[in-house]
Amino acid sequence: QRRPEVSGRELKPTPALSFSVPGPGLVHIAMTLDAHYLRGSMAAIYSLLKHASCPESLFFRFLATDGGTAPGVGELRSALAASFPSLRFEIYSFRADAITGLISASVRAALEAPLNYARNYLADLLPKCVPRAIYLNSDVLAVDDVRRLWETRLPAAAVVAAPEYCHANFSRYFTDAFWSDPDLGARVFAGRRRAPCYFNTGVMVIDLRCWRSGNYCHRVEQWMELQKEKRIYELWSLPPFLPLFAGEVEVVDHRWNQHGLGGDNILGSCRPLHKGPVSLMHWSGKGKPWDRLDAGRPCPLRVRRNDEDGQLVK
Repeated sequence: QRRPEVSGRELKPTPALSFSVPGPGLVHIAMTLDAHYLRGSMAAIYSLLKHASCPESLFFRFLATDGGTAPGVGELRSALAASFPSLRFEIYSFRADAITGLISASVRAALEAPLNYARNYLADLLPKCVPRAIYLNSDVLAVDDVRRLWETRLPAAAVVAAPEYCHANFSRYFTDAFWSDPDLGARVFAGRRRAPCYFNTGVMVIDLRCWRSGNYCHRVEQWMELQKEKRIYELWSLPPFLPLFAGEVEVVDHRWNQHGLGGDNILGSCRPLHKGPVSLMHWSGKGKPWDRLDAGRPCPLRVRRNDEDGQLVK
């Protein structure tokens, strides 16, 4: 069984802020880091620090691939240190070649990038003394204190907490071959705590101890291998999480993933925020804001601040 190799702590944090054991008050935020998404990562980091009640409590744990023609972890570390001299962070090297053979073709080349699957291996890559982590995609902006998300209660039965979207047609994320197979389909979701619903893996709170003890790295890989043999789902890196966790996710308020702001993947049109309060905006989809700015076609967002609690609302 192939498994991305972990080279340990590939790079150390800024020496003045280095410590061996994470403190109990830290908020661990995991994100991937690469050259194309670097502007998004920088904006996300700034927004998280700006709105944190205690910015010094945020510890960023970045996953990056090293080698090839792309900038290595050393260059990425230099870029972070130059922009945020006091940032607490570490960068972990992710062996992309170890996962490449498990990745199925998709309609968007960006979604076939091995780093897109690094979230599957957080529990292997991060130190075992880190009990949980917030995983965030690089195309997000926070407008609220992320500690509120960090303090989400995770009961013993839940490994992942995330906003659910039960209005979405759950069946469309899987193929007819999946639903017609007597060993798959509805049988996969039988006995869950709730009816299965779609959730987006770009914003998750993950119990890393439960992930390790439940051997979820291997279980995700099993679904990826099945996908290679018999196409059973359509949405690339997301669906391996759905058969494992749909119906078992601890529900988080929708305000923590106002997703879809990347617009329509086919038409390229803009999408507005969903109605309701906003704590984190997510440009999931093809139209990343930095690419739209470069092309001179940015998408406007209209939000206002609620005078009663100071929160942003649509």
